[in-house]
Amino acid sequence: MAKDLFHDVVKNALIAEGWEITHDPLPVDYGDVQMQIDLGAERLLAAQRDSEKIAVEVKSFTKPSAISEFHTVVGQYFNYRYALRAQEADRKLYLAVPSHIYDQFFRLKFVEEVIQDQQILIVIYNTKTGGIKWIN
Repeated sequence: MAKDLFHDVVKNALIAEGWEITHDPLPVDYGDVQMQIDLGAERLLAAQRDSEKIAVEVKSFTKPSAISEFHTVVGQYFNYRYALRAQEADRKLYLAVPSHIYDQFFRLKFVEEVIQDQQILIVIYNTKTGGIKWIN
């Protein structure tokens, strides 16, 4: 499996925020179908002595057509979310997108409405600074 262009940027940003990378990649099997989500991470919640688990699919949006890539990404996200619910229902799935793509493309009315309607969780990463911002 080829890693996305900014895979390590997102991975390092998660580590900097206190996440422990538990899987790189995170295997998710559903019946005879084997899939891999880019990253699996966990963070201890001190107050509850429990942990928060996430899966992060990193996308770079480098193809010529952002809408075409969006169609593919949304389908992939749905497949992963469906399989995760069966295997690890407590793990939240996030789609990681570059900040410039979020600002330019993910702010379009159609894209915003799809994201909201389908309850896609987003983490925005800055390709230059390596910082991340969570959008729930």
